[in-house]
Amino acid sequence: MLTKNNVKFIKSLQLKKYRQKERLFIVEGEKNTVELLKSTYEIKSLVISQAFLERYESLVKTTNSEIVIVEAKQLAGLGSYQTNEQALAVVHEPEEVHSIQSGFQLVLDDIRDPGNLGTIIRIADWYGIPQILCSETTAEFYNPKTISASMGSIFRIPLVRLPLESFLAESKHPVYGALLDGKNVHQIDFPQNGYLVIGNESTGIKDNLLPFIKHRVTIPRIGAAESLNAAMATAIICDNIFRKA
Repeated sequence: MLTKNNVKFIKSLQLKKYRQKERLFIVEGEKNTVELLKSTYEIKSLVISQAFLERYESLVKTTNSEIVIVEAKQLAGLGSYQTNEQALAVVHEPEEVHSIQSGFQLVLDDIRDPGNLGTIIRIADWYGIPQILCSETTAEFYNPKTISASMGSIFRIPLVRLPLESFLAESKHPVYGALLDGKNVHQIDFPQNGYLVIGNESTGIKDNLLPFIKHRVTIPRIGAAESLNAAMATAIICDNIFRKA
């Protein structure tokens, strides 16, 4: 049974200050909850409809968390998405990742929009990028909009938050940056290991990081569109990075 205190607690996790205080976050919807159940993330409680239980009973049985069955209309009122009538989970935030993996990786400099961050995580998952390195000012990893936009990819891609200037200064692999004055991305042969820096949605890559970017990359504009958002640019460049893989 879901008590009033349970409901109040779950709703409180819609706010960043309570997520940070409790080190807990919410996952909403059928798709994201299924991906969560397949991951190694620790689930505190799982609130699901009878229909979700019947559809994914074998998967639900793999979790040791508290499981509460509720009516679909009650689920819709718990989270931030009124169309969610299947599942909601309260999840423990994992320990911070500090190790740096090999392979071509994304470096996000001050990506502020959670939806953009989530979409970039999904793109990284699609292209098999092993890890995403993020500036200390990049959006919150477990914001509900980030999780929703990632479509479950956030549970597979390790995210590392670190001071980018010192990291790039010590990098032993080539550093590429998405910049308007760069070389045509279609004409670049990317190496197996390297870093692609994607800058802020409005201001681009910060000035203090520019000295470490030895390879400037741009997407040639053929039509009349003024710009591409950070996630779209990431997808286009990633497609060129891995085209010859």
